[in-house]
Amino acid sequence: MRNRGYLTAIAGLMSLGLMAGGALAEPKTNMLHQWDSGSDAAAIAKLGEMFTAAGGKWEQTSIAGHTANTLAKLRADVIAGNAPPAVQLKGPEIAEWNATGMTADLDAQAKEEGWEKVVVPELLPVMKPTGKWVAAPMNIHRINWLWGATKGMTKAGITELPKTWAEFNADCDKAVAAKVICLAHFSQDWTDATTFEVVVYGQNIDLFRKAFVEGDTAAMRSPDMVKAFEQYRLMVSKYMDPAIAGRDYDTTTAMLSKGDAAFMIMGDWEIGILTAAGMKQGADYVCQQAPTDWGKPGFILNSDSVVFFKQKDPDFIAGQKLLAHLILSPEFQTVFNQAKGSIPARLDVDLSKGFNPCQQLSKKDLQASIAGGTLVRSMAHNMTVLQKYRGAMMEVITTFVNTPNMSPKDAANAMADAVEAQKS
Repeated sequence: MRNRGYLTAIAGLMSLGLMAGGALAEPKTNMLHQWDSGSDAAAIAKLGEMFTAAGGKWEQTSIAGHTANTLAKLRADVIAGNAPPAVQLKGPEIAEWNATGMTADLDAQAKEEGWEKVVVPELLPVMKPTGKWVAAPMNIHRINWLWGATKGMTKAGITELPKTWAEFNADCDKAVAAKVICLAHFSQDWTDATTFEVVVYGQNIDLFRKAFVEGDTAAMRSPDMVKAFEQYRLMVSKYMDPAIAGRDYDTTTAMLSKGDAAFMIMGDWEIGILTAAGMKQGADYVCQQAPTDWGKPGFILNSDSVVFFKQKDPDFIAGQKLLAHLILSPEFQTVFNQAKGSIPARLDVDLSKGFNPCQQLSKKDLQASIAGGTLVRSMAHNMTVLQKYRGAMMEVITTFVNTPNMSPKDAANAMADAVEAQKS
């Protein structure tokens, strides 16, 4: 016997075409994603629970590790003639797959449910690469966060989080003098690129747009990019510690909880990591926009989304409509993002209850950055340039981090050379 939640969901979606050939389709899905552990796995489990409660048959395929691993699995499935009904993708990857003609058209459902009116405007061209909805955004992550550990800051005599890079450097000098590691870090391509793009953005937002959004190699070779690498060299050589190359995420967070480090630059999923480490916002850690030298609220955006691929099986088609409906529902946007540390992709969700104060600040700064024209999408988290250009830039950035004698000028030129090699 079907449960009442299932019947309610089916009734609400009948107008969207869940009836096929006169028979009631049984919604099912198999979602391909890379959330295999921690708060990410807990967050995606919420979606599975809602899908099942609505009467759907939930299956998932989780691919651990880098985005490239998920893409490799997707390509293999497509070549085998077995494109998954739903896939976690983002940024330019959505446009690339849409160009194949294999993505499903969600326009009718989007119009019926009013997605255009509530989703953050910066996400619309990503979800609609050629004007039609092919993906549903699950959240908005903010990349340019500075996390401060109160134990480490107190040891170093730092009373508040720095707002500019000059203030950051001054505070880090205090930390070094107090024998406290200023910046907790672990060196992987994505963590190195995350920190570096925060530096570039905070120093020169126009450079960020030219180099990391447009892929302009002249901007990559510019004196301003060299300046960004100079700041990063200072951070790596003086404000981080020599063990970054062999460290993992949990060990890095422990540096904050134990008071061994003062700061960390990381996206807002760090909320879940800090919570799991037993740290409480306000008492054990504080949060603020990472330093900028241009004095306005700013926001580097990352968004997880689900792309839907054309299916022949009526049950999978029904499942796509139900899944998209659930993803964009205020209920899922609330539960999912409370678990993940991000904020809803819908601007109409109330964050006053159940959301961390850092998440509430994130939404406030997001709206201010939209109004002020300072909202950008993240290169490090695959929201701007194609993966081949992103990968080339990330490799150079990590090489710079782990090669002490590589000069900032050489790094800037190497980045431009690497991208140009991918264009030839």
